[in-house]
Amino acid sequence: MKRLYNVLFLCTGNSARSIMAEGIMNYRGRPHFTAFSAGSHPSGAVRPEALRQLEMARIPVEGLRSKSWDEFASPGAPKLDFVFTVCDNAANEVCPVWPGQPMTAHWGVPDPAAVEGSATQIEKAFREAFFILERRITLFLLLPFASLDRLALKQELDNIGQTGAALAEEKR
Repeated sequence: MKRLYNVLFLCTGNSARSIMAEGIMNYRGRPHFTAFSAGSHPSGAVRPEALRQLEMARIPVEGLRSKSWDEFASPGAPKLDFVFTVCDNAANEVCPVWPGQPMTAHWGVPDPAAVEGSATQIEKAFREAFFILERRITLFLLLPFASLDRLALKQELDNIGQTGAALAEEKR
């Protein structure tokens, strides 16, 4: 693998799932992948529970912030190679046109920020979301990019989005 790929993880609030995915990809995917995250309606704050999951995995959290997807649809933004939606709502939202036509896939994960209950229940929801994302990103990084044509790569990306989907459905 010779080139650098830019990956954007999209969610509605950009406070938990997409933030964790950005951190995981930047840590596990270096030096070939640079990840970003954004939200269609960013909350403006990163959930401390999401940062805690990253820190427990010894993944750096510096520079992670909640931001709008507009930053990545404007002139001068990084050219995106992959765009993944990681929240249930984002799959039905109208996404802006991305310059360069990146590969896209929906990797939906239940929203841990929506969980109500004890601190233990909330932490468990964040931990489960973290592990689903980590598993999907690991599978993504194992793909033989050089030997896959665009159609085969798209199929693999969609298949990865189903990894952990049954577990996620059981939790709902």
